[in-house]
Amino acid sequence: MKKIHIVIIVLLVLIADQALKIYVKTAFPLNTSKVVAGNWFNLYFVENPGMAYGWKFGGNWGKMALTVFRLGAVIFGTWYLGSIIKKGYSKGFIICASLIYAGALGNLIDSCFYGLIFDKGMTFNNEINDYVNYSGLAVFANKGYAGFLHGNVVDMLYFPIIRGTFPNWFPIWGGESFEFFRPIFNIADAAISTGVITIFLFQRILFKERQLVREDLTVETTSLTDDQSQIS
Repeated sequence: MKKIHIVIIVLLVLIADQALKIYVKTAFPLNTSKVVAGNWFNLYFVENPGMAYGWKFGGNWGKMALTVFRLGAVIFGTWYLGSIIKKGYSKGFIICASLIYAGALGNLIDSCFYGLIFDKGMTFNNEINDYVNYSGLAVFANKGYAGFLHGNVVDMLYFPIIRGTFPNWFPIWGGESFEFFRPIFNIADAAISTGVITIFLFQRILFKERQLVREDLTVETTSLTDDQSQIS
């Protein structure tokens, strides 16, 4: 698989991810939604100061640690993609790795730069030890709502496919409402999850393909050597 194919995959994910994030960030007030398809697919704008699917820890310092980790992962991913191409990994595995890389890069852009380029965003309040919301629509501005590495990731994809109530006899959650699928995420998160889950489910096939590719390269190399020897 050629490097240009990897670049195209990464760019497509990044463009789709950032375009949707910027649209939602500038067109939706925080914590508001818009129905896209029936009751099962909404655009629901939330900001995520932590990890994927709304997980967070450690306040401002935790936020910075996560951003630095994302930066390190992207730097490592750049090297790793080049390495697996040279080593003849299967096309399927390289595509999965590219999706994971593109997703990490997409969320890194939010964390590094959104605090600098938008005038509004969730900010950390030391008195309550938590992030606080804002009102109104965000716009591009020369002075942002946070410094470098302190921007929040924009999430918006919400699929409440099934809603209901647990029966009273159900252990622990009896009588409580439930919802599937509850987490709100973005295209970058989806790319990461798709790559990871595909590798996990089809690892035997993906690594078997790698072995076949390596064997084909070995046979071809040996064949060329033999032909040259006969000419000599």
